[in-house]
Amino acid sequence: MEMKNVISFENFGFQYTAQAEPTLYDINLNIAKGEKVLIAGPSGCGKSTLAHCINGLIPNSYPGKTTGKLTVCGKNALELDLFGLSKMVGTVLQDSDGQFIGLTVAEDIAFALENDCIPTAEMHSHVEKIAELVDVKQVLSHAPHEISGGQKQRVGLGGVMVNEVDILLFDEPLANLDPATGKQAIVLIDEIQKRTGCAVIIIEHRVEDVLYRSVDRIVVMGDGRIRYDGDPDTLLCSGLLQEMGIREPLYVTALKYAGVELTADMRPSYLPELKLSDDQKLAVRNWFESQPAAREPEERDVLLRAENIDFTYDGGHHALRGISCAIRKGEMLSIVGTNGAGKSTFSKVVCGFEKPQSGTLELSGTDLQNLSIKERADHIGYVMQNPNQMISKTKIFDEVALGLRNRGVPEEEIRPAVEETLKICGLYPFRNWPVSALSYGQKKRVTIASILALKPEMILLDEPTAGQDLKHYTEIMDFLSELNAQGVTVVLITHDMHLMLEYTPRAIVFNAGRVIADKSAAEVLNSPEIVQAAHLKETSLYHLSKLCGIAGPEEFTRRFIARDREVRV
Repeated sequence: MEMKNVISFENFGFQYTAQAEPTLYDINLNIAKGEKVLIAGPSGCGKSTLAHCINGLIPNSYPGKTTGKLTVCGKNALELDLFGLSKMVGTVLQDSDGQFIGLTVAEDIAFALENDCIPTAEMHSHVEKIAELVDVKQVLSHAPHEISGGQKQRVGLGGVMVNEVDILLFDEPLANLDPATGKQAIVLIDEIQKRTGCAVIIIEHRVEDVLYRSVDRIVVMGDGRIRYDGDPDTLLCSGLLQEMGIREPLYVTALKYAGVELTADMRPSYLPELKLSDDQKLAVRNWFESQPAAREPEERDVLLRAENIDFTYDGGHHALRGISCAIRKGEMLSIVGTNGAGKSTFSKVVCGFEKPQSGTLELSGTDLQNLSIKERADHIGYVMQNPNQMISKTKIFDEVALGLRNRGVPEEEIRPAVEETLKICGLYPFRNWPVSALSYGQKKRVTIASILALKPEMILLDEPTAGQDLKHYTEIMDFLSELNAQGVTVVLITHDMHLMLEYTPRAIVFNAGRVIADKSAAEVLNSPEIVQAAHLKETSLYHLSKLCGIAGPEEFTRRFIARDREVRV
């Protein structure tokens, strides 16, 4: 039986009032009730604009000129107001904090019901039912700041599901989640779709992570047009993802490097069902053996040493419990672990934003205890996870120039320094734009640029690539690698396991305020015990190496990463 379309674009185009060229061209796309569709594409390709058309933000909040036709649940979407569309389309935002309205989880889920004047007893019953469905019943009385990133996303989902919508739209649901929570989010989306029969649309450029559960279709966008609309297996057999600047699943790339010709019937889109013949497995083993062994990192002098750092917040949360670790001069390393493990707190202690109750911190042998935040900032730059907490200027150029101006650098030296940094971070064309006009990911790049312009001795970056597509991710990371090659120590607090593998030879793993591992990135991600304890995610290369009978998954991972970097460079 043919499913009924709940979304239908016919020769649809859109141009923002403030822009000279259209953002969407000739879009023809149908999505049926019960379908799960991934919409992927690089930053600026039009996928968010497409989503805004579906949920009514265009034209209700973002005015512009439309051509063609868009129907949602059989109604002309362009004639509906936001309230009307919200009864049909539930949107879960990338930034969970931006979706909270209530002072508690229960109030937040109940918000739409209160607006509809639902009787109190019925409202309580409905909230409990939704809370059970999205698994937040145990935190209904909690305030938003008291729950984890994954729970916030579940609450956001619950808040839109109370309307019993026909369409659920997820805008980059994985951007701010640790790897294990990201896996749980994909499982949750899959379960909700199966239980409710909603059409589910996921806007995300992290294709491999979304494919942790199967999807019906993948729509690939580029330059405002649909470049592909079809089944995932056929897409992964082609080279279109790489051509469009989207990272294809690591195991798919590894198979291609090994000369394995992928066909749709091998089911390459879903690793648990991937079918490889004995000859194909042999080809992967032969490729592995033909690659040079990974080089061991050289020993370096210690730059920052932490000894038995203990820190408890005023509310009683014991965030750091005897942290001891060393960061070496000129190295590039990752600090990883689940949300709330103590990674960001450790950074704040290093920068002087928080003062530990016990323990010592030394930078090149100097006790940091006696240095102010400003004095530490001369040596250590810190880029926060949420860009909105760092930005204080209206214009992009002024924000990046702020630190240099505060240091009294002559204006004739500031302009070339700022422009160079903006070019490297992909922001030069927007240098005179207001910050408010930027996307979340673009704001992130502004904050990185503002710190990089100061040329610190060591730089700490909290989730530097969250929300970035492959092109901008690579630009930022290659720039950080160049800085690192010039002697700057780079420390990345990240949930991105590929970033950790590709760019940082060493990883320090935090869990519940303690360091539970300090090993090579490949060792960390090929250790099921560490992965489970720290809420990480085993790389798909680990599972591919096991499938092909390779005894050393760590070395397989190292050799693949070395080869992949060589190919991309």
